[in-house]
Amino acid sequence: MFLLGLAVIAYGVVMTIEADFGVSPWDVLHIGLQKTFGLTIGIWSQLIGVLIILLSYLLGKIKPGIGTILNMVAFGLFIDLFMWMGAVPHVSGLPARILLFLGGLVIMAVGIGMYISPRLGAGPRDSFMLALHERMGWSIQAVRMAIEITVLGMGALLGGPVSIGTLVIAVFTGPLIQRTIPFWERVMAKSYGQRPKEQIHA
Repeated sequence: MFLLGLAVIAYGVVMTIEADFGVSPWDVLHIGLQKTFGLTIGIWSQLIGVLIILLSYLLGKIKPGIGTILNMVAFGLFIDLFMWMGAVPHVSGLPARILLFLGGLVIMAVGIGMYISPRLGAGPRDSFMLALHERMGWSIQAVRMAIEITVLGMGALLGGPVSIGTLVIAVFTGPLIQRTIPFWERVMAKSYGQRPKEQIHA
């Protein structure tokens, strides 16, 4: 379920990239790095993951678990695989691009619920958020906003795509995953004959 969820998220990310209607702040950074220095979007996702795992340990002594490592490695591989396969068809025209973008947003939210439900550990970026929260004493919401504004600014300076879709992702991802996480936790619990774990609240 964890790896399948990462694959689903990656497919949703590729859909938003191909829609050319705006991507998430982290993807703005990854694409900006690709445009400036070469390599692939997936490799930059992995390299940034390594960097923030290191920063998370230095700031908050958060050691990476198996879920963190799998997230860092597999997510980048899935993105590059889908891009190489041409798994998402190219579309033209604003209505088609909007539909592709919205589909990507929903699929990302579904994938996030799938990968979180097994509770194998936070990904590198979430670990970094927790480390800053512990070190700075800021709220999770304030830390997340500060991180995403920073990476968005860096990515924009490097030529990453910033559009109205970037704002849509920032606003609607939270409410969407608030619904997908409990659903997939119930699926996991039913599969193993257990009661669902306590739901995550933002």
